[in-house]
Order: sequence, then C-alpha cells, then structure tokens
Amino acid sequence: MALAYSTTIRNAMLDALTTGAGGSALLRIYDGTRPATGGAITTQTLLAELTCNATFAAAASGGVLTLNSITQDSSANNTGTATWFRIVKSDTTTFVLDGNVGTSGSDLNLTTTSIVATQPVSISSFVVTEGNA
Repeated sequence: MALAYSTTIRNAMLDALTTGAGGSALLRIYDGTRPATGGAITTQTLLAELTCNATFAAAASGGVLTLNSITQDSSANNTGTATWFRIVKSDTTTFVLDGNVGTSGSDLNLTTTSIVATQPVSISSFVVTEGNA
C-alpha cells in the first residue's frame, strides 16, 4: 500500500518547489535519455529554454501546484524530439526538478514533441500533483 499524506503535508512539499525554484527559473526541454535525477547533461541536446514567472507558483492547494505563466521560447535552440525537461534556478545551474515530456499522460505535455530550431515553443499550463491528491 502506498503512503498517503495529509493535504497540509502535500501542499508543503509542493510549496518547497516554489521556494527551491525562486524567481524566473528556467524550464529547459531536451532530447535523448533523461539522466539520473539532477545528473550531468552529456549527449542530450537543449531544444528550448523557457522562463518561468518571477513568482514561480501560487501556494499549493489540495495537493496541486499550478505554475504561473511561463514565457515562451520565441526561437527554439535546436531541432529534435523532446523527451524530458529540467527546471533550474535563474542562476542556470541549481537543479530543481526533472520530468518526462510527451503529448499526453506525461509530466509535461506538449502539443507535439517535435521541436524545430528557430520556431516558437510555448507551454499553456504546468501543474504538479503531489502524492495521493
């Protein structure tokens, strides 16, 4: 049986993401195999980099954290198939969060995982649900 956390605990865990990300965190989308959590980026190619809001997210509610607006990448860095993402602080190096990318049922769902260099990349919403919410 899986652990079940109270809503207060789930919200606190999610709010820690907001604290960890700080203002204007970067959401980077990559191709290739996702490294171990927070691991070094080696052969993966950065496809796009989007900037999160100066206030990462409002307080979590009901075990759900909804990120504030994310500024689109008006010109993707490279062409490739998006398979995973990483969020880092605005200092560009401090790891916050990794996740998978897909078109449905993934940590980050895009309309298409095919990213084309110089084309815009945008995310309409980003929601994280914690534990047994």
